[in-house]
Amino acid sequence: MKKIVVVLFVLMTVTCGVNGKRKSDAKKPVKVYLIGDSTVADYTLDDNYQTTKYPITGWGQVLQPFLSKDSLSKVAGLIKADSVKVDDRAKGGRSTRTFFQEGRWRTIYDELQPGDLVLIQFGHNDAAESKPERYVNIEGYKEFLRLYVFQARQKGGIPVLLTPVNCNYPWEDGVLKNVHGEYPQAMKDIAAEMNVFLIDLTQISCDFFTLKGKDFVTEKYFMNLPAGVYTAYPDGQKDNTHFQPEGAKAVAQLIFNGLKSIKLKQ
Repeated sequence: MKKIVVVLFVLMTVTCGVNGKRKSDAKKPVKVYLIGDSTVADYTLDDNYQTTKYPITGWGQVLQPFLSKDSLSKVAGLIKADSVKVDDRAKGGRSTRTFFQEGRWRTIYDELQPGDLVLIQFGHNDAAESKPERYVNIEGYKEFLRLYVFQARQKGGIPVLLTPVNCNYPWEDGVLKNVHGEYPQAMKDIAAEMNVFLIDLTQISCDFFTLKGKDFVTEKYFMNLPAGVYTAYPDGQKDNTHFQPEGAKAVAQLIFNGLKSIKLKQ
């Protein structure tokens, strides 16, 4: 009788341990790392954001509310956790090459855990031939994308490639066209080559901004500001690359919609 009791106790202990581990794993938050340029960056990390930078807003800065606990069921095909923490490491002016050379990727690689996501959006600065300190040609761009994908997978992370969000130009007959040349296609090529999840943000943003109309997105989404309204821009601003809060939120919604369509293989 004593032997039976001992056996039952051991079985209960093991079972509780396994169940406890599974419960703990489920509660462990997944991190969503963002790597990219100024259109992705979180400007609230800068000192005195309200007085020196506001209203400029990167889409990564406003992505967290889309990945709240209440909305995770919509991305259950991709994220297997009860909570998500967005960790925005994007930085203005960075290309695939400079982000790596400055050691920014290394800090993420060291922290990356199995199941974490890495959202990768570069292209704005890679294409800047007039700025050799950041420029990366198409073949170099592809090679650095391969590196990020390979190393993310090496740590058990899930890479997602995002073609660069479009600027507010060029407009042709009321339709916004791709401003990034061959770079979006180069990223698509890597996605196909390495079987990587891809959100074609270039095309999606072109289509969405076209639907909204040039006048609307120029005034409401991009950093075209009147004089005398914002402390950081007393003389106003004309900027058709970076976003106001409303524009950043609209782009974050497009990305969330893209994440909803991604399903991991079981």
